[in-house]
Amino acid sequence: MSSFTHFSMPASIPRPAPKTEPGGNFGRWLMQHRVQPVGPEAAEDHVEQQPWWKVMCLTGVDYFSTLSYLPAIAVLAAGVLSPLATLLIVALTLLGMLPMYRRVAHESPHGQGSVAMLEKLLPFWRGKVLVLILLGFVATSWIITITLSSADATVHLLENPYAPDFLHGQAVPVTIVMLLILGGVFLLGFTEAVAVAIPLVAVFLLLNAVVILTGLYDVFTEPGVLGQWTASLASFGSPAQLLGPAILAFPLLVLGLSGFETGVSMMPLVAAKGANPAERLAARVRNTRKLLTTAALIMSVFLIGSSIVTTILIPADAFAPGGEANGRALAYLAHERLGNTFGTVYDISSILILWFAGASAMAGLINIVPRYLPSYGMAPEWSRAVRPVVLVYTAVAILITLIFQAGVDAQAGAYATGILAMMVSGAAAVAISTARRKKRAAGIGFTVLTLILVYALVENIREKPDGLMISVFFIASIVVISLVSRITRTTELRADRIEFDDAARRFVVDTLIYDGRINLLAHKPEADDSVAEYGRKEDLHRGINPVPGTADVMFLEIEMGDPSEFSHVLKVSGVEIAGHRILRARSAAAPNAIAAILLGLRDATGVLPQAYFEWSEGNPLTHLMRYLLLGQGDTAPVVREIIRENEPDPAQRPGIHVG
Repeated sequence: MSSFTHFSMPASIPRPAPKTEPGGNFGRWLMQHRVQPVGPEAAEDHVEQQPWWKVMCLTGVDYFSTLSYLPAIAVLAAGVLSPLATLLIVALTLLGMLPMYRRVAHESPHGQGSVAMLEKLLPFWRGKVLVLILLGFVATSWIITITLSSADATVHLLENPYAPDFLHGQAVPVTIVMLLILGGVFLLGFTEAVAVAIPLVAVFLLLNAVVILTGLYDVFTEPGVLGQWTASLASFGSPAQLLGPAILAFPLLVLGLSGFETGVSMMPLVAAKGANPAERLAARVRNTRKLLTTAALIMSVFLIGSSIVTTILIPADAFAPGGEANGRALAYLAHERLGNTFGTVYDISSILILWFAGASAMAGLINIVPRYLPSYGMAPEWSRAVRPVVLVYTAVAILITLIFQAGVDAQAGAYATGILAMMVSGAAAVAISTARRKKRAAGIGFTVLTLILVYALVENIREKPDGLMISVFFIASIVVISLVSRITRTTELRADRIEFDDAARRFVVDTLIYDGRINLLAHKPEADDSVAEYGRKEDLHRGINPVPGTADVMFLEIEMGDPSEFSHVLKVSGVEIAGHRILRARSAAAPNAIAAILLGLRDATGVLPQAYFEWSEGNPLTHLMRYLLLGQGDTAPVVREIIRENEPDPAQRPGIHVG
């Protein structure tokens, strides 16, 4: 009688034979915080959650910081029509972008953003390729946000009248120091980043409110100022003649919409209360919608007010290249209307929030990119850890700063291209999703929004084609890195954990009770398999493989899933056909699933399973390509190699027999 008479097999087995984590205190600290995969399996206790209004401040350092330069861009683009062009942006924000991203928050509540919505539209590798392209635009937008914001902060620093003389001409080193400090904040953690963001946003908005309210008071009290502006508007003639130039200027102002995608990507950081995961998820969606709505309303008020005061109170020649108001219109008013002391305080606030605007982009990159690439096998598993990727992003940002010599204008095209591409993808995803739910009016509205954003993207590319080239470079880099990573990770187990149903566990226990061994016959399932086929296969294996004559055997079958997937929960079910017991699982790669199941059975039972295979016919190179692309090929040697890679002790490796 076997010693397994009273053996009970667990229903779930952790990832078998895990790789050794980095040793030492530094290694453990470096890998401490990880971003979880897309989906509900991302446990809530893996992230540091904060109230929605605090997360809004972290996203707002990018969104609100555009007040430092957007009013000047508006005047350059639209002249005296700047308030009208800004009003169009506000209307687009409240009537288009806000409803769109509220829908994105509902449909991707785990922080995947619009990328996940579009991925679902295309199956297999086409969906993954689309994600890689979109992530290329995301990386373009957010990496350039980090470098451009720090470079703009440097400009505000160097143009302040009290700036030390030794800093002039040192834009590149000053920008690099800012990037290093920003990376250092994120090495400490999200909580520290949020703690820095809250006072920066509060003080910056307060100072802007003072400047704008002072400016509005002067607009309505200084004789002739308002009348001169209205007379300029009257010279355009009809309302249609006013609207035309404002629409043409509109694409240059969409930079003021940059905070929405970041806000959605940070949903896992938003705290929510509820009695169970479903209630907490619903609360998180509601709280994220509060975040998006509050930020949009605040920004809309400030944009309208700033466009009015900067257009009416600042001479047009001050906005010219090299002019005192170029890129810093509100700072110009702060110095002119409230004195150099207040103006310097405003400059310091602008410098700090522009520097930390990169924090919003860094948080977005940390929260969205690792949710996709490692799960696809297109980035190393360590790239889920927050601190290593912060080091990588900081290094890339420094390299870009050196390439562009900390030039703001040189990076503006790529910044706008990335942001607009994200917005177009989000609008398209929501339009398609709404149409599928047969909500015709909303579907038409989101389709119109998509066309508006496409127009803005095309115009931006036409004006600054270098932005598209930079985006293409990021996309190509991600694709190449992803393919290399996918190839180098082929021998990983690809199982986050293994779950056995009741029948599968009963089969394993019964075979152990029978003779204390686990003998598995590998079988590729076919649609026309019959009872006789299983009998023939068993006889074949007993004839060509060293299966003991009286040994109890089970079949092991892997049904092929989406080969573009990489890691997942491996669910093993037990099926019985005319007395033949079958352990059946579904996976993207048959060899990896078989290796994971064998190692999992070993860990759960203490017995080394013995697996029996047939040699596959065909060219080895063909089998290799089929395995890389489709997850199947000459299975037996690949299974053995995967086991060898994941179990260094030969005495602890399950047996692989091929006949």
